[in-house]
Amino acid sequence: MKIEKAQVSGNKATVIFSEVEPHMINAFRRSLTVDVPKMAIDQIEIHLGAISDENGRTYESTTPLFDEIIAHRLGMVPVPTDCDELMKGNLRMKADCDCSDVGCSKCQIMFSLNRRGPCTVYSKDLEPLGDEKLKPTDQNIPIVKLTADEGILIYATAHLGTGKTHARWQAVHAAGYRPIPNITIHQDKVKDPERIAGNCPRDVFEVNKKVLKVKDLDACILCRTCEHEDLGGIGAVTVDAKTDRYIFRFETDGSVDPKTAILYTLDRLTEKFTDFEKDLSELK
Repeated sequence: MKIEKAQVSGNKATVIFSEVEPHMINAFRRSLTVDVPKMAIDQIEIHLGAISDENGRTYESTTPLFDEIIAHRLGMVPVPTDCDELMKGNLRMKADCDCSDVGCSKCQIMFSLNRRGPCTVYSKDLEPLGDEKLKPTDQNIPIVKLTADEGILIYATAHLGTGKTHARWQAVHAAGYRPIPNITIHQDKVKDPERIAGNCPRDVFEVNKKVLKVKDLDACILCRTCEHEDLGGIGAVTVDAKTDRYIFRFETDGSVDPKTAILYTLDRLTEKFTDFEKDLSELK
């Protein structure tokens, strides 16, 4: 498996693999979605009773939503994960941490949320008890709407986990791949280049001086519309797929950057295959 090209733009990434078989690229996809760890809120403490502001006004600690729904929404808010510490192995699952399940900076992040109505509570209202860089990456996720006499006070704790356990810890989404197409244009058979280019749903072709050319090979989705005989020539265009080269695209929720997700997944796959080879050798 080789990486020919890797392009990262924000939370999205495009990787071109070569010398790879379908089962290998699928193993990369599965590991990318379930093995990359991230921080996510999985414990919350909701204050019950009256809440007073600095002026002494009292608010009722109640909301239109059940506590379970608020907990679920907070759990799905992307929490920043220190990628450098993650790759160094300094971030750990709580059960594996040296703090003996007490909780420390290596295995958890604590937040507070204190709002009084009337207002809409957003993810930006989560205040980390520590470094401000740990504030949620997407700050405009609505949590709950409060009326004039309602308030909410929550202490939330985020721990490290993986998508294999729960969707709240799934850092990578929309991961998919397809073989890179190979388009051959038989110019001597092209009768109507404008019609072939115009009927392509992904704008793959262009016509330059009445000559049909491939403008954007990566845009091709192998629909083979251009091969239809009634578009301007029998056998004018031939499309097939290279089964050893794939274009892979995915995005993260912002808690982990795409580069870290790629590197961690490759390291994890290497570790899995090494362990599997070791187990096989012990059976001999």
